Amino acid sequence: MPRPEELRNNDVVKKTAEGHETRSAAGAAAGGSSVPGPAGHSTASGGHDEQQGTRNKVARSILDHGPSTAAELALRLGLTQAAVRRHLDSLLGEGVVEPREKRVYGSRGRGRPAKVFALTDCGRDAFEQDYDNLAADALRWIAQSAGGGERGDAAVADFARARAAAQAEQYRRELERVPPEERTRALADALTKDGYAATARSAPASAGGTAAGEQLCQHHCPVAHTAEQFPQLCEAETEVFSRLLGTHVQRLATIAHGDGVCTTFVPNSHPASAAEGHRGGSPSQPRTVTRTSSKTAGRPAGENPSRTSKTNKHASKTDNSKTRASNATTAPANTAGRNPA
Repeated sequence: MPRPEELRNNDVVKKTAEGHETRSAAGAAAGGSSVPGPAGHSTASGGHDEQQGTRNKVARSILDHGPSTAAELALRLGLTQAAVRRHLDSLLGEGVVEPREKRVYGSRGRGRPAKVFALTDCGRDAFEQDYDNLAADALRWIAQSAGGGERGDAAVADFARARAAAQAEQYRRELERVPPEERTRALADALTKDGYAATARSAPASAGGTAAGEQLCQHHCPVAHTAEQFPQLCEAETEVFSRLLGTHVQRLATIAHGDGVCTTFVPNSHPASAAEGHRGGSPSQPRTVTRTSSKTAGRPAGENPSRTSKTNKHASKTDNSKTRASNATTAPANTAGRNPA
């Protein structure tokens, strides 16, 4: 008698909720490929994108409706609670949502209170923001309140300098810990912590006469959109760089003006200091500039100025004594024939 074919689990799970495809668990364990859906062209990468899309829908639902339970999310999105919890676990790991205890108004029944999921600050930042327009409106109001025109531009520049000065105090502490030749790189590290993605690299001298130095590159600018309308922000930042590094710097490019990177050239002043030291002076001591006066022009090299001065004084005294003696000799002749009375 033929033996009936046994029924067995083929590891196929079918989900009818929107956003999920029929997937073989055995196939996922083996290679992670998705079973073709109705369209017949689903791939593993497409499945990952779809999972991410569903995850974004979960976060968006929390944004639109506030803290929600897994059951409420499943009802809104047409998903199973198990699927929603899987997406919530991923969002928790990314720091997008956080669990909270649901507030109960009135008497609470038995059992544990339901857990709700709310967006974190990081999760909210992933959605639409309007900070650039807010900052631009504030600066525009400052300019108008100052009277507009040149007065308005000056008022915005004052604000930009005050803002940059506050940042400079934070950077100054970082730069004071390193020697002068490493301060450009230390400034780049400090800017990176504030989101500017800055680096520093050497810039050799060019044939056109440009001195050697370093290039401070900022690959990101958090205020680029606002700086497009108010270049005073870039100008104040350049002034702060110059004060922090103790030398004149030159801004070569800015993201606000359409360049890919904000680039600042920092001339290398250390070789000049070393040359001063070789000439016998200390780099920290000011150089003495000797100016030649008209009185010392034409003096033979190596002549002692003090000795020459003494000689001139002696010759002057001799001439004065001779003049007084001549006057004394001629005095009686001049007074001959005069009435003493």
